[in-house]
Amino acid sequence: METKQMKHFFSVADHHICIAFAPSEVNSIRLLPSFPTFTIPECQDLLFSLYVDDTIVPAPGRRKIRKFDTGNGDTIVYRLPDEGYQYIIKDLAGRDCCLLITDKDFHNCKCALNGDYGMRTFGLNNAVMLCYAFASSSLQTLMIHASAVKNAGLGFPFTAKSGTGKSTHTSLWMKYIEGTELMNDDNPIIRVIDNQPYIYGSPWSGKTPCYRQIKAKLGAVTRIDRAKENSIERLEPVEAFTSLLPSCSSMKWDEVIYHNTCDTITKLIETTPIYTLHCRPDEEAARVCHKELVKQ
Repeated sequence: METKQMKHFFSVADHHICIAFAPSEVNSIRLLPSFPTFTIPECQDLLFSLYVDDTIVPAPGRRKIRKFDTGNGDTIVYRLPDEGYQYIIKDLAGRDCCLLITDKDFHNCKCALNGDYGMRTFGLNNAVMLCYAFASSSLQTLMIHASAVKNAGLGFPFTAKSGTGKSTHTSLWMKYIEGTELMNDDNPIIRVIDNQPYIYGSPWSGKTPCYRQIKAKLGAVTRIDRAKENSIERLEPVEAFTSLLPSCSSMKWDEVIYHNTCDTITKLIETTPIYTLHCRPDEEAARVCHKELVKQ
């Protein structure tokens, strides 16, 4: 007898995904409270599907590749005999929150969750984010670690090392630059469509609850660099590539996905100005940056 699944469909940056749940007293769409804004009717044209079922067990024949720190906990990566992947997603306390198994293209994925509500929410949210980033890599799509604002019809993401002040700078834009609105505060999505780059909101926005179904043409990408004086410089292509790559979700150990990411970054550099803003966390920094960016 076939077990009935609860299926939910979403659109993130105009890519469609399906998340399905096996009958469960602890697993449901309530584990993804940032997703309702992105809900769409049932559709067939899917970027990927993810099936959530706690009876799923680790895949046989797996080979450990590496362990990496996401900033919110460790993730352990295994390669499977069919070239797919298995991940163990851990939280900051080192607890196993999610077992994720995918095919090599991240189109068909399944996961088992573990622990209390907080652990399950963490595990599922990170599993969906991981599947999205890698499944979309072949479609000129980048998940970028940035805080992004929209102004005068254009989107402007700001990247930086953790703790440098991305959110601080976007808050200065919203305070001092008229007509500015926040698009996303942690993981906006960039897509190149018909040679035109766009930036979108996403269900992943860090500590700031900004989960918006919003889209804008990409105006520029700017890296924040703390300095004693405010100044801004446009980067040459090689510098721009070096600046962008660390902010984009990718897997260096997967040659195809990594090359897809690099190709999209290259296309982005060809179509979009890339800057470094040397700045203090003050009003003048926002105005110096805005004045340069709107010239483009």
